[in-house]
Amino acid sequence: MPFFAILAAMIQAQRAGGSLPLHTSFFRTTRGKIVEELRRRHSASAVDLAHDLGLTPNAIRQQLVVLERDGFVTERSVRRGPTKPTLEFSLTAQAEQLFTQPYDRMLRAVLTEVREQEGSQAIARIFEAIAKRTARSAREHIAAPTPQGKMAGLTELLRRKGVNAEYNLIDGGLELHEHNCPYANVVKEHPEVCSVIHRVLDETIGGTHVQTESLATGGTECRFEVKL
Repeated sequence: MPFFAILAAMIQAQRAGGSLPLHTSFFRTTRGKIVEELRRRHSASAVDLAHDLGLTPNAIRQQLVVLERDGFVTERSVRRGPTKPTLEFSLTAQAEQLFTQPYDRMLRAVLTEVREQEGSQAIARIFEAIAKRTARSAREHIAAPTPQGKMAGLTELLRRKGVNAEYNLIDGGLELHEHNCPYANVVKEHPEVCSVIHRVLDETIGGTHVQTESLATGGTECRFEVKL
């Protein structure tokens, strides 16, 4: 089927050259790092961002002026205590375009066509194969012997793919946070896409896991709890 060929070509193109999405170069800049941090924090002052990024508040403010001018950031006055109000910055709805890739729309169109012509089982078979291959590749790249080391390795792999990911320890296990997802819009119509990360978590980290929040259903992040 031509649609299967198109899908395979898209996946291969994504994997080529380190699998970096088109906006990765932006997220390497100071402005991009500010956007990532605001996505993670939801809102923050210039001083907060300066502390997180290791820059001066003035340097951060200069970049925030540009981001606000371009419509990606908005500010509001917040009183944090008895002192004078603090300006906090947050992302606008327009900033979401920075996290959406052109292949997101193409993938959604292809999967919709495949579903209409071949049915939902065809979609499931496609992502079963992708999940199996992705999990095998992750295992080959993550050599840490401990679950925490493996989670650190997986987090780094995700970041190299353009996902703003981090993890932390929780009682009895680990918690993975994905603050953006290149496929969030696709998942709304084709939830099978999420089978890939679930398979990767099962086969690289071990234990049992549950997804407790999803960007596709209106959450502020994709969050996974792994119990060991």
